[in-house]
Amino acid sequence: MANVVIVGAQWGDEGKGKVVDLYTEFADVVFRYGGGANAGHTLVVDGQKLVTHLIPSGVLRGRGKKCVLGDGMVIDPKVLLEELVECKGRGLIGDDRDLVIGKHAHVILPLHREIDGVREGGKRGIGTTKRGIGPAYEAKMARRGVRMSDLLDEQRFRTLYEHNVDEVGDWLRARGVAVAGVDEVTEEYMGYAEKLRRYVGDASRLVYDEIKKGRHVLFEGAQGALLDVDHGTYPFVTSSSTIAAGACTSAGIGPTTITSVIGIAKAYTTRVGNGPFPTELTDALGDRLREAGGEYGATTGRPRRCGWLDVAALKLAVRWNGLSGIALTKLDVLRGMGRLRICVGYTLDGEARDELPTDPGEIDRAVPVYEELDGWDADTREVRDFNELPPAAQKYVRRIEALVGVDCALISVGPGRAETIVIRNPFR
Repeated sequence: MANVVIVGAQWGDEGKGKVVDLYTEFADVVFRYGGGANAGHTLVVDGQKLVTHLIPSGVLRGRGKKCVLGDGMVIDPKVLLEELVECKGRGLIGDDRDLVIGKHAHVILPLHREIDGVREGGKRGIGTTKRGIGPAYEAKMARRGVRMSDLLDEQRFRTLYEHNVDEVGDWLRARGVAVAGVDEVTEEYMGYAEKLRRYVGDASRLVYDEIKKGRHVLFEGAQGALLDVDHGTYPFVTSSSTIAAGACTSAGIGPTTITSVIGIAKAYTTRVGNGPFPTELTDALGDRLREAGGEYGATTGRPRRCGWLDVAALKLAVRWNGLSGIALTKLDVLRGMGRLRICVGYTLDGEARDELPTDPGEIDRAVPVYEELDGWDADTREVRDFNELPPAAQKYVRRIEALVGVDCALISVGPGRAETIVIRNPFR
C-alpha cells in the first residue's frame, strides 16, 4: 500500500498534471484535494493536449482508475460538466463509477464570480482568476456555503441561495452589479444537479475504504506551497490549504496514512498574478524563458512571470510538506540559456536568511543571494538516464539536491509522458 501526496513546491504551474499522470499508472485512486477551476493541469500524451481544471489528471489513464473530487474543493458545476463532456468525447470516464464528487465539496455560485470580479477590478486586486474561488471559500467559512449535497435538494438550494443574496446582494448592487434572481439561478443549478447527481457520493469514506483494502491512493494538489492560505506569501495566496496537510483534511484521513510526499518544482521559477517574486527576470532573458517554457496560464492564458530558481523558497516547501522527493520539471527549457543562477538565500537588513521571508514587509526588503553555474547547449529531451544528461545539467540537479536536502525522484526533460527520467517511484 502506498498513499502518495503530490504537491506544488513553488507558486503553482510546476507541471503537476504530467507528474500525476505518470504516477497514476501505479495508483488505484486519484484524489484531488483542494482548489477549484482556478487551477489548470496541462497534459500531453501522444501529442494530444488536454487541460483539466477540476477533474483529477488521473482521468487520462482510463477505465478502472477512480478519480475523486474531494470535500476540500470548491466546484463550479458548469465548468465540471464541460470537462466531463470533453473527457467522454475522448473516450475517457467510460464508467460513471470511476468519477466521484465529494458530497461536502462546496459549490461556486454566480454571486461568487461577481464578487471576485469586482474586487479584482479595484485597488486591492491580487491577480485572481476571477473564477469565484475566494468568495466560495469565504461563504464556506461563514457557514452559508452551498455543498454538493445541497445542490441535489432544490428547496435547500433555493433557501441557501436566498441567504447568500441577503448577505452580499446589497454590496454587489451598490457597485453596479445586477444580482441574478432566485428562480433564475435555482432553475440553472437544478439542471446541473440532474446531470451530476450520479457522481456525488461520500468521498471520505470511499478513500478510507480503499486504503483499508490496501489500494494505492494518489492525492493530487492544486496551485503551490507558496500560495497556501496559512503559510504562503499572504495576502497574495489562494484560499485553500495547498500543502500536503490539506490532503488529510479534504479526505478526512489521518496523517499517519500518508507514506510519502513528492514536491514538484520547475528548474526555474514562475509566478502568475500579483505578489512578491524576488528572483523575477524582467528583461529579455525572462521573456526567453517564458517563450521557451510556454509559460502561459492553462486556465487564463495569462503570461507567467519568470525568474531564476529560488532554492531558498523551495526550502520552505520541503519544511512545510515534509517532502520525501522532488520531481524536477522543465529542465530542458534551460538549454542554451548560458550561465545559470540559483538563489541560495537572502540578506535581510544585513542578516543572512536561508529561507525566503514570507512576511510582506520583510520580503520587500530581502535581497537574493545568487550562485552561478555553467549552462548547457545539448538537447536533453531524448535522455532517459540521469548519467546521460550533459555534465553541467547533472551538476545543476545535484546542487539543488544538496541545497534543499532532498533527492530528485523524477526529472522531466520535455512535456510528453515519455520525456522523463524516473529515478525513484514512490509507489514501489
